[in-house]
Amino acid sequence: MNPVSFVERVSEEILNQLLDDLETDGVLIRLEKQAILRGNPITIDKARSTIDAVRMKGQRACEMMIKRLQLRDPTLSNQLGVRAS
Repeated sequence: MNPVSFVERVSEEILNQLLDDLETDGVLIRLEKQAILRGNPITIDKARSTIDAVRMKGQRACEMMIKRLQLRDPTLSNQLGVRAS
């Protein structure tokens, strides 16, 4: 996933849903999610922080985020050209 394109295109609504999904999936713990939401008032910064946090969790976490993005926003997923393996 091209992080710059994701950061520029993702809506706040989709990003919030992704963060909820990532918490549900165990990729992020509640404190990490809250830190992203509270520490970044601008959607672009929230998106950037989300990408950074998920990348630090490894390949499996990245694939889970991609799968969730495909479900939440298939159009954006296609525009970004992302596919989960």
